[in-house]
Amino acid sequence: MHKFKGKEYPCCTSLTMGIIGGKWKTVILYHLMEGTLRYNELRKEIPSVTERTLSLQLKNLETDGVIKRKVYTSKPPLKVEYSLTEFGKTLIPLIKSIADWGDYAVKNH
Repeated sequence: MHKFKGKEYPCCTSLTMGIIGGKWKTVILYHLMEGTLRYNELRKEIPSVTERTLSLQLKNLETDGVIKRKVYTSKPPLKVEYSLTEFGKTLIPLIKSIADWGDYAVKNH
């Protein structure tokens, strides 16, 4: 059994998929690999995700310590930026491999 942030996982693979699995988390992480993005910039990069789903997935990634959320309140309008944490940056090779495999699958099947 593996424990992470109060949750138990039967193996290391299930832990990894618990953190980055699902339809949108890896897509969000892919877009954040290049740097910090505002919420609306993420929405433009991923137009098919609903606002509710994007918000929930961002919150989950933040809770797991993979991304950080920075809110600027000094002047209106409210500005929120998302970026990878140091822990999240360790996922970059994995996300790149997933993206590369997707390119391979498109070209070879």
